This record gives sequence, structure tokens and C-alpha cells, in this order.
Amino acid sequence: MYKLSRSRVIIILAICLIGIFFAIPNLVPNKAALPSWWQPVNLGLDLQGGSNLLLEVKMDEVLKERMGLIEDEIRQTLRENKIRYTNLRAGDTSVQVKIDNMNSRNKAAGLFRKLSNDYEVSENDGVLSVGYTETALKQLKLQVVDQSIEIVRRRIDALGTKEPVIQRQGEDRIVVQLPGLQNPEEVKELLGKTAKMSFHLVDSNSTAMDARRGKLSGTSRLVKGVEGETYVIFRKPIISGEHLKNANVQFQEGQPVVGFEFDTVGGKKFGETTKNNIGERLAIVLDNEVISAPTIQTAILGGSGVITGNFTTKTANDLAVLLKSGALPAPLEVLEERTVGAGLGADSIREGVIASIIGLIAVVAFIIAAYGLFGVFTTIAVFTNLFLLLGALSFIGATLTLPGIAGIILTIGMAVDANVLIFERMREEVKAGRSPRDAADAGFTEAWNTIVDSNLTTLVAAFVLFYFGTGPVRGFAVTLSIGIATSMFTSVTVTRLIIASWLTKNKPTRLPI
Repeated sequence: MYKLSRSRVIIILAICLIGIFFAIPNLVPNKAALPSWWQPVNLGLDLQGGSNLLLEVKMDEVLKERMGLIEDEIRQTLRENKIRYTNLRAGDTSVQVKIDNMNSRNKAAGLFRKLSNDYEVSENDGVLSVGYTETALKQLKLQVVDQSIEIVRRRIDALGTKEPVIQRQGEDRIVVQLPGLQNPEEVKELLGKTAKMSFHLVDSNSTAMDARRGKLSGTSRLVKGVEGETYVIFRKPIISGEHLKNANVQFQEGQPVVGFEFDTVGGKKFGETTKNNIGERLAIVLDNEVISAPTIQTAILGGSGVITGNFTTKTANDLAVLLKSGALPAPLEVLEERTVGAGLGADSIREGVIASIIGLIAVVAFIIAAYGLFGVFTTIAVFTNLFLLLGALSFIGATLTLPGIAGIILTIGMAVDANVLIFERMREEVKAGRSPRDAADAGFTEAWNTIVDSNLTTLVAAFVLFYFGTGPVRGFAVTLSIGIATSMFTSVTVTRLIIASWLTKNKPTRLPI
């Protein structure tokens, strides 16, 4: 064990130096001057302060929209099969239609069931009701909340907020934690917009005045514009925002505009529509409001275009972020807003550091008192372990929270476990009459299986905490897992290198243990 190869020594020293290198930013006062790839550990909301938002996903709006789509499906099905009906209307959770003829009613019920396995059809006094099954409704809610979480994450990440915590709470709520952000108004404004974008042809045969008089076709609807103008547009969009591939801020004649680009399918639809409707107006509708309605001058076949308007650079950038991140499947309502002061975080950090120092001193005092010089070697390994742990957390961009500090303190206590096993084995070998070098070699060799077993069980527990836990629990699991890996490396490999070097240089007749 004392004859370590040169390449092995170089690898061990290189790992230690790399860990120390990535840990250095945590000790530098002016962190803002550091490059983006060489940054300290991110501090969580409980350490850095920031904002905490509790959002509710408005499922009522989703169901209302879905019922409207089911109403269109039912209307089309009844017309295609020439079934007479009256009073077709969409409710909050179901679509109802009255069909007087019993045979026609039974036929319609069968056709409705074939539309989707997610639909359930019931009949009461000649009225058919079509809605989602209980299973489909639960799945829809789960899907909508998951989509909302992903889109919220995209929008917030676009603002450059460091390490936001975004997670589900209950059935239809989302918790958003924004470390370092003391004024969440910009985020609330960004999350308050659904950003459902679609392109509709303007109905040139109808006017807003006709619509107000009730003379409006069932295929058209009246929509307000951002500048107060009203438009009559066709209900069915020629293309929806789901086909948007990219959006960015551009400048035309010194004025900011929002450029957009469709995917292959969207580009083809957009090209065909503009080719077949030259001279007509195309309304760009965002959140049920027309933001622009230019006249189609020529076919646009490149799959891209621009949205013009009275934009400032900021409003154009906000719109580009919204479009690029995608439309929220449902509106979000802010139920609760809390701001955590940075002072609380400073107190937590100070107390955590004090606890870490006390724990470190206690561990060092014990190990030196129990094992003398070898305890000093272990102390060097413990400090190396702390630098490696801090460097690893900084390198992967982990977020450190109060439970994370608890994980670090626990790691300090566990860091000497392996050395205790090794040194006790050495003592047994010395008592058995073996030479110092053989006893040292046996200590590392014989204790290895026990060290692996004890750390592996702790690592499994940490993985379970990470997989099933959320927020702070995950932070604890991350620091604990990395701490186990670094402590095993330092306790066995680094300590072994130090002891092997000492044995080779001093050639002792007995071990100071």
C-alpha cells in the first residue's frame, strides 16, 4: 500500500486541486467580478432572501375551453349525420343537447361515445350530456398543472433568476421560490399572462356594428384590439401558437418589433393561408386580444414574420419571452406572496457556519486525542473533504439551503468514520505482531468492505430522500450524497497517500497510533 505509482499520486493530487479551485469563489469577496463558469454555491431562499409565490391553476377556465371544443365536435357530428337537435350549449363541466326523437338520440349517444374514450354520455328527459369521465378529468388536471410548471420555469429562467424552486403543492397549486428577488412584480406580471397566441383571418363581410346588432355569423366573433379598435374575426384559427418555434426582438426602421418563426407544419399552413388570401387582413390574437392585424400583401413562404405595434424594447422583449416559452394551459392566480428578508438568511448562514466550526473542532479534537499523529493526518483529509464538497456543489450549480448546511455538518461528523475503522484495524494488526507497514496495509485493505457497506447504505437513503423529497429535503440529500463521495475519497485515498508518504520517508519501527 505504501508503494503508490506516480500516475496514481498525480490523479489524487489533481482531484484535490480541482476541488479546491472550484471552492475558491466561495471565499472571494467580490463575486460579481468572477466569470460565469467559476461561481460560488447558489444560496437558497432561506439563506439569501427573496420572494415566495403561491399560484393557483384556474382549472375552471380550462374546462370552459374544453367544453367549447366538445361543443364544436358535437355540432359537427350531428350535422354530418343529419340529426335534428335543439339547445346545444356548453356548461361548466358538460355539453348538453336536446334531441326529441328517441332513435336519433340513441344514435347520437353512440356517436358521441366514439368521439373519445375520455367522454361519458348520460341522458335525462331527452337531453344528452357529454363530459369527461372522472379518470380523464383527474388526468387532465394533472397534465395542466405539469404543463404550467414547465412553462412557468421557462419564463422565469428567461429572466435570469438564479435557481428558482418551482414545484406542485396539492392538486392545483404551484409554489415558486425566487432567491435574491425582493420585488416579484415583474414575475407576477409575466406569469399573469396566459400568452395563448393564434392567427385568424378578419371577416371582411361583417363589421363590428353588425356584431353589436346581433347580425353575426356563427363562424365569426367580435374581439377587441390593444388600441381600442374592434375586429370581427373567424372563430377557427388558421394556425395556433403551438407551432411557434422561436420569437425574438428585432428592429425595423429603428422601432422594436417581435420576430417569430414557425415549425415545418406551421410554416406550411402560414404560407398557404397568405398565398390564398392576398389583400385580406390577418389578425394576430394574444390572450383574446388583437395585437396586430396587418393586410396580407404577398405570400409569406419562409415560415417567419414579424409582429408590429407600439412596442418599447422592454415590452417587445417581454412578448418574445412569453411566445418563446409557450402558452400557459390555464390562467394562474397569485394566492399568497411573501418576501423573505436577506437579514434572516445572513443570520442562518452565520449560525450554520458557527455550528460547522464547532462540529469541526469537536471532530478534530477527538481524532487527534484518539490517534495522535494519524489523527493529524485525518484532520488534513477532513479539511480537504470540505473543500472538495464545496467545490463539487459550486461546480454543479447546486442550491445550498439550511437543510443543506445540516448535510454538510453531518458529513463532517461522518468524515472520520472510515478512518476510525482503518486505525482500529491497524491497532489489532500491531497487537498481532505485524510490522508497521504490514499493519498499515492491512488496516486499509481489511476495513475497505466495511467502509463501502456503511457508506452505501447511507447513500441509498440519500437517493430515496432525493427521489421522493422536494425542496429542502432534496437539498439535504444532495449535500449528503456528495459529502459521502468526497469523504470516502479523502478518508481512504488521501489519508492513504499521506500515511504511505510518511512511512516511506520515516521508516518507523512502530506506528504512532
